Amino acid sequence: MEVIREAFLLLFGENGELRQIIGVTLQMSFTSTIISTCIGIPLGVFIGMRQFRGKRLILRFTHTLMGLPPVVAGLLVFFLLSRSGPLGQYRLLYSVTAMVVAQVLLITPIAVGLSSSIVSAQAPLMRETALGMGLSKGRQLLYTLYECRRQLFSVLFTGFGRAISEVGAAQLVGGNVQYKTRVMTTAIVLETNKGNFGLAVALGVILLIIAFVVTSVAQRLQEGLYGKA
Repeated sequence: MEVIREAFLLLFGENGELRQIIGVTLQMSFTSTIISTCIGIPLGVFIGMRQFRGKRLILRFTHTLMGLPPVVAGLLVFFLLSRSGPLGQYRLLYSVTAMVVAQVLLITPIAVGLSSSIVSAQAPLMRETALGMGLSKGRQLLYTLYECRRQLFSVLFTGFGRAISEVGAAQLVGGNVQYKTRVMTTAIVLETNKGNFGLAVALGVILLIIAFVVTSVAQRLQEGLYGKA
């Protein structure tokens, strides 16, 4: 009960730092999830629908990247955005943008791999239906996206879960700068290192509540859309 009370005071107390941290967390998570799924889902659907030379190699490479350690992704982005890196002139290191780039690098392979697996299982039947309807290749892609929309929506949930819970890459490229790039996960690590275990647990509870509320709202919207369909 003491942890819940402390979490409540952090959320609604006079100190607005936590609310600012929550805002940065949601900004980073939503942006990276949307970008990653917009890239990964169509690409995964295309790979799942087609048979071409090198497909197995691409899938193996994708599955390898699905397990990419966050600190490795953060290190790659760090080198790209550092002053001596190829994109150093843009001064994006230790910004929310840098954190989003790292998250996209982590989430996109997951979206590609899951989407291709979902579509591959249903591709033969959908291909026959699409050919029977005389659909062009572009319309076949749209038809596949529509028919697999329920399963593909779960890819969105998976991507968001990875984004909001990630800490290694966010710490490396964001720097955990107060009032700028500090997010919930890096704040938990910071308080744990300082020995404020009660505060760290309270922050963890808040993070779980945020994830639960966001996924619940998204699932309700999903059910509403399917009900209308």
